[in-house]
Amino acid sequence: MLPSASFLFAALVLALTPGPGIAYVVARTAAGGRAEGLASCIGTGLGGLVHVSAAALGLSFVLAQSAAAFTVVKYIGAAYLVYLGVRLLLSGSSTGPVRVAAGGARRALSEGILVEALNVKTALFFLAFLPQFLEPGGSTALQLVTLGSICVALNTLVDVLAVLGAARLVSCGPGRRRARMVNAVSGLTLVGLGVYAAAARRGA
Repeated sequence: MLPSASFLFAALVLALTPGPGIAYVVARTAAGGRAEGLASCIGTGLGGLVHVSAAALGLSFVLAQSAAAFTVVKYIGAAYLVYLGVRLLLSGSSTGPVRVAAGGARRALSEGILVEALNVKTALFFLAFLPQFLEPGGSTALQLVTLGSICVALNTLVDVLAVLGAARLVSCGPGRRRARMVNAVSGLTLVGLGVYAAAARRGA
């Protein structure tokens, strides 16, 4: 299956949104260097795939039961996306600094997996975001794995870029005004996506 342009746009904007993931890998880079930063990126990517697998297994079963189940998931997910968007619009700035200690690339990898795999917000986001782009007639599990893996790949790519530029980010920071602008664009995108998802018919 080929992902829709609306999905790719939303996933890219969300990947670029400053948050705990980017803050963590940048902090890991500042503490232990580029090797630890890149290892933490691999770890958070693997942790993200844990959520993708869980979403595929759980949602594919629920959504296969009835159209009513799909409708319930769709509206709950849409409401959660709007909630996340409003929170971003009200936050005004990006996530604060994260402090970690150097511990080697292997530890950075394992901690990255745990940080992301145990992140309840990531699980809730995948449960809310991915079902909005399912197409009828295809394998629900396959679609969820494909879309989720694309999200994880984009997030990991952005994390790697953040690590490679961490020295500059640590020294001068991204700037509060720029952070507010990114949050505003991302928040409006989430709110718009939630409204669109609530109004769209299945397969539209």
